[in-house]
Amino acid sequence: MTQTVSEAIKARHSARAFLDKAVDEKQIYQILELARRAPSGVNTQPWQVSVVSGQTKQMLEAKMLAQFNAGQRGEMQYQYYPKTWVPPYKQRRVETGKQLYGALNIAREDKDKQKKQWAANYRAFDAPVALFFWMDNVLETGSYLDYGMFLQNIMLLASEQGLATCPQGALGEYPDIVRQTLKVPDDKILVGGMAIGYEDNNHPVNQYRTEREPVESFTQFFD
Repeated sequence: MTQTVSEAIKARHSARAFLDKAVDEKQIYQILELARRAPSGVNTQPWQVSVVSGQTKQMLEAKMLAQFNAGQRGEMQYQYYPKTWVPPYKQRRVETGKQLYGALNIAREDKDKQKKQWAANYRAFDAPVALFFWMDNVLETGSYLDYGMFLQNIMLLASEQGLATCPQGALGEYPDIVRQTLKVPDDKILVGGMAIGYEDNNHPVNQYRTEREPVESFTQFFD
């Protein structure tokens, strides 16, 4: 069902449980065909995408999970989160965690279940398709801003087509594994990934929604 832009924005959320239902490669192509129209500084178009499914996805996630389960936490190629959490960002982060684990009925002290849930990140939450996003390492901060607009396009277009997504920094935590498996050159930065598929609307993890600050809290108008 066709959505307006406003409807797609309102409908978009990060899904963390997907149906065991394949997504047609042509559908992904169509999404990327439109998403590529995102703006970028001097038309650099920094995005490079690996679309991963089937046996390749299974092999890749098995390698990442093996590292994670062995206690070898990965590290992204750039600093995504602040090194020191301060208000109000710390509180927002904590509240998001409470909502996630609350929806799954995972107690704060149950570290084993929390670890198991975190491991689901490296399976792209069992979505049938995982997108991995790369850019050349000669590019700078502005290209990350450009990339965000490209990613938003993908998510809104997916929503329009009845698909759900979850943008994931976690899929960028084992860049060497992903690069070697997909045979990506060393001069590429793994920006992150995205789960994409048909949402399991009945799963409790997909029932909660994070809050957004009112416009008045982050905006000043000057006449």
